[in-house]
Amino acid sequence: MNITSYFAKDLFQGKTVFITGGSSGINLGIARNFAAVGANLGIVGRAQAKLDVAAAELRELGAQVSTHSADVRDYPALEQAMRQCREELGPMHTLICGAAGNFPLAAEQISPNGFKSVLDIDLLGSFHACRAGFEQLKETQGNIIFISAGQAFMPYAFQAHVGAAKAGIDQMMRNLALEWGRFGIRCNSIAPGPIEGTEGVRRLVPEGSADKLKKMIPLGRFGTPDDIGQLSVFLASPLAGYITGTRVVADGGQNLPGSGAWTQLIMAEMAKAQKPQ
Repeated sequence: MNITSYFAKDLFQGKTVFITGGSSGINLGIARNFAAVGANLGIVGRAQAKLDVAAAELRELGAQVSTHSADVRDYPALEQAMRQCREELGPMHTLICGAAGNFPLAAEQISPNGFKSVLDIDLLGSFHACRAGFEQLKETQGNIIFISAGQAFMPYAFQAHVGAAKAGIDQMMRNLALEWGRFGIRCNSIAPGPIEGTEGVRRLVPEGSADKLKKMIPLGRFGTPDDIGQLSVFLASPLAGYITGTRVVADGGQNLPGSGAWTQLIMAEMAKAQKPQ
């Protein structure tokens, strides 16, 4: 689906969208969709080479792009990236908190360091982005979109660290919507289901089990980065001007029956993979 069949090509003309983790996966899909409707883009990631590739793709879509190699756990570095982006492209209108870390592991095997790492990237990194971007968002009466996950509201095996981080993100989103509404800043989150072609699916879906997992999703397919990108454009647009403090679940209905069947399949596949040959 081409987003410009439904949204004006100049919907975000002259507006800056800043995306953490913006060089790949879901977040790059979000960037592509904002580029298609005229936005300027600031993207942050840890690997400059990936940022360069992503920037070239976005520029081909007509976007002005400002890239920044920074870790969201490093507040001064993120603050500097946002200052520089403002100088190059103007104040941000939309902040996408998309940087995330994940690895499937049984709770009893997660090290304290591993647990902390996921919380620091997902939750603390999202707070850092919001705090560093506040003055710009206040100026533009902009909005924040957090990338959450089904683990925030549904227990999944091997995802205790991620569930804690994403639940924290959703609650922080609601708190910021409550506090920052007086500045005209809207805050919402999106909880995607499995999105094809992403690092998350490569890490979390055991090899050979994708078709089985798709059958457990009511819509019968994995999502695409464009599914989340188009939703992000809608939530950041004037069409969603009275929506704040809301988590939007875009998972094809995956979580409606709960995580039991999914968890059993994942556990069985992982046990098979760990069995000595």
